[in-house]
Amino acid sequence: MSVNQEKEAKAIDLKLLKRLLIFLKPYKKYVVIATILAIVNSAVGPLRPYFTKVAIDNYIAKNDSHGLYWMILAIFGLIVISGLFSFSLNYIMQTVGQKVLLDIRVKLFDHIQKLSLKYFDKNPIGRLVTRVTNDIEGLNELFSSGVVMIVADVLLIIWIIIFMFYTSFELTLITLSVLPFLIATSIIFRKKVRVVFRNIRLNVSKMNSFLNEYFTGIVTIKLFTQEQKQFKDFQEVNEESKDLWVKSVFYYAIFFPIVELLSAVSLGLVLWYTAGNILNEHMTIGILVAFLSYAEMFFRPIRDLTEKYTTMQSAMAASERIFSTLDTEPDIIDESNAIEKNHLESSIEFKNVSFEYDEEKPVLKNISFKVNKGETIAIVGSTGSGKSTIISLLNRFYDIKTGEILIDGINIKNLKQESLHNLIALVMQDVFLFSRDVSLNISMGNEKISKELIEDAAKALGAYDFIMRLNNGFGEEVRERGATLSAGQRQLISFCRAFAYNPDILILDEATSNIDSELELVIENSLEKLFTGRTSIVIAHRLSTIQRADRIIVIHHGEIKEMGTHNELISENGVYAKLYNLQFSNNKLN
Repeated sequence: MSVNQEKEAKAIDLKLLKRLLIFLKPYKKYVVIATILAIVNSAVGPLRPYFTKVAIDNYIAKNDSHGLYWMILAIFGLIVISGLFSFSLNYIMQTVGQKVLLDIRVKLFDHIQKLSLKYFDKNPIGRLVTRVTNDIEGLNELFSSGVVMIVADVLLIIWIIIFMFYTSFELTLITLSVLPFLIATSIIFRKKVRVVFRNIRLNVSKMNSFLNEYFTGIVTIKLFTQEQKQFKDFQEVNEESKDLWVKSVFYYAIFFPIVELLSAVSLGLVLWYTAGNILNEHMTIGILVAFLSYAEMFFRPIRDLTEKYTTMQSAMAASERIFSTLDTEPDIIDESNAIEKNHLESSIEFKNVSFEYDEEKPVLKNISFKVNKGETIAIVGSTGSGKSTIISLLNRFYDIKTGEILIDGINIKNLKQESLHNLIALVMQDVFLFSRDVSLNISMGNEKISKELIEDAAKALGAYDFIMRLNNGFGEEVRERGATLSAGQRQLISFCRAFAYNPDILILDEATSNIDSELELVIENSLEKLFTGRTSIVIAHRLSTIQRADRIIVIHHGEIKEMGTHNELISENGVYAKLYNLQFSNNKLN
């Protein structure tokens, strides 16, 4: 690392540390109490060797048993006081640490929820899971024992040096003679460990991303017998993790013996110097015993500070990624004058809309169409033509640079996002069910949707019978992603979810492409009830499901090629007619 990089790293660390310490502000009172306890406790520790010196020189040497008993009681009292202070200090800081972690985790989770879909497109799920779990856990030691205990260790070193100078100026200089070597060793160790711990955090994030992808795609992996390939890939990530941890262990294995060696050298110098002076009666045995304790006490907080430094580095590496996420602004935000829209009154309109996810790769080109209230519009086209992008833009998951999307003549950029989403219910091909019960998967935790409304939705859409056949009915846990249900059953629950929310605008994005033949008729009847009285936009590969649409829009390579009713488009013998005839002929063959 260059000099400039080192300076920059230090500046970044101080800045990050300052931002982290802001989270302690609500618990300032407890931090102050803990700091006072640390200051007092750090002063109590060095008193014990001094009292031991007094006991040896003033009472044992003079055979004063009465005074010795009082001195023993005083030393015992110091031990008790130190123990009580240590307990109180640790309890307060551990409690504060957990509260701070709770605050940071909640703030991070809340912020991630506000980020736009573009952020999730670019960041693997495993990486985000690492931010909210491992990275925040990496701050635990910093808040629970790091900040205040660093102050306590520094104060302890200062008190030790003060008592050492008060006891013997010459022996203090001898004891501290190894300090330059210790500082040099600590600086080298600090630089090495800093890099390793940053790489360890990156590796943890990579491993979580890999495991999340692996377990999510386990069916595909088994189908294509990719277990060995995936095992080798995981082994590489795991090997990297092992190498990094071994490297950190190597640095510790070198550093701590060096500290012990310097401590032993310091003790040896003290013994050598005091031995001659005791024989010459220039020093007492009490001074020797006290300095042996002081020398041992002096190196202990230095070792602790080194470990605390490692904790700090680990916390810095974690906080860099946490604050990087917190500093990421949503791509889509409500305007200051954004308004609420509770109902669709007249129409939805796309006016000359063009869009691209990546620059120079247009997905939609000059799209214009209008959907009047109560109409059912179907959008068809080949895979990748831009159908689902239209839906994403209507929901304002992404912002457009060219054109306008209007609801009742109001640009959706001027609507509050929550208000816009409350107007729309989106049912997708890949239905996502949470590992909760059926009832909660329909209501999605909306307190306005009562148990009666949930059951009414299930009855209206033909889902009630199969739900009641489950062991616990509406209280049945569906497990992650609805693994215990068939594709058709999951789809029915998603329809119930949309029905219970009673939206003005209903959007089906390939929602009928994976239905079970057993439930096909039930779902067809469900769709009729869903469409009734609503403005609907349907994307479907199965053209038989959209023939009754008021209008069909044909998208090809991001452009509208045709628009009209089913019969009109068939008579034109264009793109739609070719798609329909191809699908119809395939069905006849089947």
